[in-house]
Amino acid sequence: MKLIDIDKKRYKKHLNLVSVALVIGLSVLSLAFGALLIAAFGSNGSEGITGEGPTGNFHLNLLGVILAAVICVMVMIRVKDTPFMTEVYYVWRLKALHNRIYRRLKAIKAAAKNQDLNALIILNYYYESLKQVYFLDNNTLTMSKVEKDITELHHTIAEHNLTVSLEQFDDEMLKDFN
Repeated sequence: MKLIDIDKKRYKKHLNLVSVALVIGLSVLSLAFGALLIAAFGSNGSEGITGEGPTGNFHLNLLGVILAAVICVMVMIRVKDTPFMTEVYYVWRLKALHNRIYRRLKAIKAAAKNQDLNALIILNYYYESLKQVYFLDNNTLTMSKVEKDITELHHTIAEHNLTVSLEQFDDEMLKDFN
């Protein structure tokens, strides 16, 4: 996955709109599906119920939430490649890649100490992409740590006269580190 420049303002605006739309969509659809399922298959709430206590429709409400979540996921899959979602989907994919790298980070760092070129390429990509995501998400608390890690990595690369660039990264490299 290649790093691309993202307009922070546009990204934040679109992320906020997508988040609000998902929350509203999930809420409205959950309530609607729950009400429809209860109307069609639910137990009558007035039979022996004093206004407090369970109505026996929990499973129908849960099914309504599940149906709403499925609909929301289907909509997101459908719109993920639209121009509106470009930045948001890019950052989501980048964060998923961060998780894949993080799960192997111990092995990658150990190999990088032995000047393994692929490990150094992965670390370079990881730190630079973390820096981008932290900037986009206004995560200023951990930015200094990432900057320090980048400086140390660049020092190690220069010390061993190696050439490492972001373009060299390929997520297939991760298969070597488990």
